[in-house]
Amino acid sequence: MSAHPVHPHPVAAFDRIGEENAFAVLARAAALTAQGRDIINLGIGQPDFPTPGHIVEAAIKALRDGHHGYTPSVGIEPLRVAVAADVHRRFGTEIDPGRVVIVPGGKVTMFSAILMLGEPGAEILYPDPGFPIYRSMIEFTGATPVPVPAREENGFGFSAQEALALITPRTRLVILNSPANPTGGVTPKAEIDAFVAGLEKHPHVAILSDEIYDQFLFDGEAHTTLLAYPEIRDRLILLNGWSKTYAMTGWRLGWALWPEGLFEAARKLAVNAWSCVNAPAQYGALAALTGPQDCVAQMVAEFDRRRHLVVEGLNALPGVSCAVPKGAFYAFPNISGTGWGSAKRLATALLDEAGVATIGGPDFGLYGEGYIRLSYANSAENILRALERMGAFLRDARAA
Repeated sequence: MSAHPVHPHPVAAFDRIGEENAFAVLARAAALTAQGRDIINLGIGQPDFPTPGHIVEAAIKALRDGHHGYTPSVGIEPLRVAVAADVHRRFGTEIDPGRVVIVPGGKVTMFSAILMLGEPGAEILYPDPGFPIYRSMIEFTGATPVPVPAREENGFGFSAQEALALITPRTRLVILNSPANPTGGVTPKAEIDAFVAGLEKHPHVAILSDEIYDQFLFDGEAHTTLLAYPEIRDRLILLNGWSKTYAMTGWRLGWALWPEGLFEAARKLAVNAWSCVNAPAQYGALAALTGPQDCVAQMVAEFDRRRHLVVEGLNALPGVSCAVPKGAFYAFPNISGTGWGSAKRLATALLDEAGVATIGGPDFGLYGEGYIRLSYANSAENILRALERMGAFLRDARAA
């Protein structure tokens, strides 16, 4: 026998898979809490509201009515029809329910699209700072990740000019996200108009539009969906879902609209990977779309109230400046004036020493240095306590 036993090891591509550090911070915060520390978590991006009661009851009823078996891999037909009806109600845009796929969470659509279009030699453009799973999955496929900067001077919106300049014959996919995680940036319609117009010269490029935060908009902003542009519909993959809008993160429910040329590949991937989304959750999702929407309006109004508290409080901290986020439920303050050279080091110190969980900007990309992310999916009381702790910590650190 060999003196050095050989253990199974995954193929090299798995060494390139990254992390979503918000979950690591959540675990660290939980560990500190278990040790008796009082931790205020502004790290994780999930609504702190319960799922509305009528949605919960619909899922319970589905179980009692015997919906215990497999469903079609692409989702139950009434839910796919309801997705199309909801899109029409909100945007006046017609979509084919036959090209809607119900998936277990928004990440599945990212995974599927990048897996289909990414391979060695290909290039995929993605927002930076942006949701970390974009780059993680691009690198997994062996494709080259090409960051499109989301700059503070542009309100952290997407720049059509910068993105179009980065497209080459090797570009397979461009990922957009507005309203955006982690910045709260909202891309103006004029930029999206310019981007779509510029894509006419690049018919080989597909678009993945991550619109999961499309109902979290403030200050009179209106969402510009990529579905409003029929000229790119034959290469548009749209990502949306229930996690944020209806406080259903743990239900694992998303939906995607696929262009005709990619739909069959998406369906086969569903068959091979997850068979179907669990049946009662789909009936809960159906109730979410077809039931009263005042729960959404109430949640957005509360997030707006907290947004003002966060921005005002952050701008009062020594060395911190915070642009006003126009969407989602994140603030992305600039901490370059604090004297902390590393945003991740500051985020670690805030958690360990001040008891406030945040995420360092570099966890969201190359252009995230100099920023940290705060989620205001926590109570106003906790937000104010967290800001007070952060202020005391930064003042003491400066004094030291």
